[in-house]
Formats: sequence, structure tokens, C-alpha cells
Amino acid sequence: QIMKQVPVRFDPKTLHIPAYSVEKLSSMKDVDWNNFVKRVCSLLESSEKNTGAARSKLNLLYYLCTLVVHKEIANRLISSQLFPILIQQLRAAANWDIRANIARVIGLLALHTSELEENVPVSEAITLLTELIRENFRNSKLKQCFLPALGELLYLIASKEEKGEYPRECWAVPSAAYTVLMRCLREGVRLFHG
Repeated sequence: QIMKQVPVRFDPKTLHIPAYSVEKLSSMKDVDWNNFVKRVCSLLESSEKNTGAARSKLNLLYYLCTLVVHKEIANRLISSQLFPILIQQLRAAANWDIRANIARVIGLLALHTSELEENVPVSEAITLLTELIRENFRNSKLKQCFLPALGELLYLIASKEEKGEYPRECWAVPSAAYTVLMRCLREGVRLFHG
């Protein structure tokens, strides 16, 4: 059974960075782009623990969800320092809403990326998502957050390998990822769609 994702809306007034449009970001010079990505990363890495900080982090993730559905932005962001920061925050965040939305950003990035550089730590993201699914196997709500991102990453590297763009060793997929995926499919998990 497929569950539809709730559309995301961000509040530009509480974003803590300018809510640039996709057009504006696409036309940015490298210096401005790098500054934008640095600011996004530092907001994500902020270790404030109050509810206001969690809300502002969620708002930023909602904003990122609206950006990464554009191929050009997805290609630039997956190759930036943002992707390793997303993985780190997915591992470290105590707030499950934040974790779920980080997984959503990762899944959307993988879905909309057409160019993938060899040094993007895709295997690390797959390993972490696999661990999170395994640790929360009885919690179907959390599985529904992590499975789409795992599936999109696996599909992305499979499509790159199929085109012969990179050697097979470039992004090693742990066998545990397939085991977890097959177990989920056997147990008929309800997956999010898009």
C-alpha cells in the first residue's frame, strides 16, 4: 500500500537565510553559491537543543525539499559539503521529525540527481539508513521515513553503474542493505510515494 507524502511548506520569515528561488540559486556565482551552502550547513550543524531550534531546523529542511526537486540544484548540492552534513545529522539528531526530514531530503536528492561524482559518500548514507531501518524494524512509521531514501540511493548508483560511468567498487553496497530491503518487502511495509 502506497502512502502519499504530505506536501512541504516552509516559512521564509523564520528561515535564518534568504529564501532564494531556484532561478536565483541557478544563476549564482560560485562564491555566492558556496556561501549559501556554508550557511545552510552551519544551521544544520547547530547544536541548540530548544524547541525553537528544532522548529527552525525543520523549516530549513522543508526549504531544502522544495529546492532539491530541481535537477540542477540537486546535482550541485549532492556534490557539495551538504551531503556529508546530512548524513552526520541523520546519525546525530535526537529529534525524529528532523531525522525523518533529513531522510526525505536525501531521498529527493537521489531521485533528482543526474550527475554523481565518485567522491560523494553514497555508501555511507546507505549503510546508515540500513542501520536505522534495522534498529527500528518494529516501528513502521520510522521505516516509512527511511526506506524511500534507501531505495532512491540504491537506484541512483545502480543506474550509474549500468551506464558504466564508474567501476562497480566505487559505491560498495553492504549486503545488509539488500537483506533489510528484502525483509521489509516480505513483511509488506507500506511505502511512501514521491
